[in-house]
Amino acid sequence: MTIAVATPQDVFTARREKSLALIDVRMPTEYREIHAEGAMLAPLDALDPKALAQALPRPIYLICRSGQRATKAAEQFVSAGISDVVVVEGGTAAWEKAGLPVVRGKKAVSLERQVRIAAGTLVLTGVGLGWGVHPYFFGLSAFIGAGLVFAGVTDWCGMGMLLSKMPWNRSSC
Repeated sequence: MTIAVATPQDVFTARREKSLALIDVRMPTEYREIHAEGAMLAPLDALDPKALAQALPRPIYLICRSGQRATKAAEQFVSAGISDVVVVEGGTAAWEKAGLPVVRGKKAVSLERQVRIAAGTLVLTGVGLGWGVHPYFFGLSAFIGAGLVFAGVTDWCGMGMLLSKMPWNRSSC
């Protein structure tokens, strides 16, 4: 099944004509930093398609930063038997670039940057300890490297999932 896609301008125009549901599936900290005006937060990692579909008018429009997580959310809806979902093409980045209204809040360090910082720190720690304490510590760097390769191949990042559960990423909007 093909998932419908709409441009930010089309969604904005449709919202002025009738009430429609725009769901932002990013993390709370990302949503708090910037989101399309009128978007409601339903993070991808806690998404309940059936409950949302019962509570919201159709079709349900899904938005994230660039469109990738919104597409994953749409796939969850389709798997749950709800096919009338639409992904906002280009996500919040395209929404903002089109000059459409956004709500800005407190800046946050993106999850992607957090993963890079954590992975780099662990690799450097492994190299330092391997060089200065015992060669077995080089295994830490190898483990992190293997995890990054796995994340790149499978598009699933355990470190990202772990970091998303940290208190600074779970703050309320």
